[in-house]
Amino acid sequence: MSSESAARPLHAGRLFLVTAPSGAGKSSLVNALLKLEPTLKLSISHTTRQPRPGEVNGREYHFVSEHEFLAMRDRGEFLESALVHGNYYGTSRIWIEGQMAQGNDVLLEIDWQGARQVRERFDGTVGIFILPPSIEALEWRLHHRGTDSEQTITRRLLGAGAEMSHAPEFEYVIINEDFETALSQMQAVVVASRLAFGQQAVRHREQFASLGIPL
Repeated sequence: MSSESAARPLHAGRLFLVTAPSGAGKSSLVNALLKLEPTLKLSISHTTRQPRPGEVNGREYHFVSEHEFLAMRDRGEFLESALVHGNYYGTSRIWIEGQMAQGNDVLLEIDWQGARQVRERFDGTVGIFILPPSIEALEWRLHHRGTDSEQTITRRLLGAGAEMSHAPEFEYVIINEDFETALSQMQAVVVASRLAFGQQAVRHREQFASLGIPL
């Protein structure tokens, strides 16, 4: 990516990639952030995993069969897809490109593998990695959310170290020790990213031109 393309995004909208090991509090932070930033659009991924208690199709995920998922992937409908913990996950390419073309910011909850794929398709993405304060805290949260078996928890804890080793690939890292502090930090990243010169130049091209600012 050239410095010029990084400074001149193709879309007025910004794409935020939020990644974390399971149990770090990513989904809770994202849901709270969406309430604070109503113009931020959440991308709903497709997955082949079974819904957890309380999850609704089309709200947390689009739940599909493995056969349907693979057919969609073969048709090129996903911006990225990955096999994680035995289940497929994929992100709608058409929906995200449409939202960004309209000038909307999009937030995507995604694993590090998917984030790497997305970066190959979009310049100017903003990566946010959520960390737990400790492995002990992560284990406590996984047990107390009451949605996973002991076997699943063990597998998630074993994979957490490998997942967190990819945190350096992201522009921002937030340690979720205190929820309100972490939420405030996430909102600060979103607001500041919108004010980057490249984004402002796309959103306010005519105004910049009238002020004599070179684009």
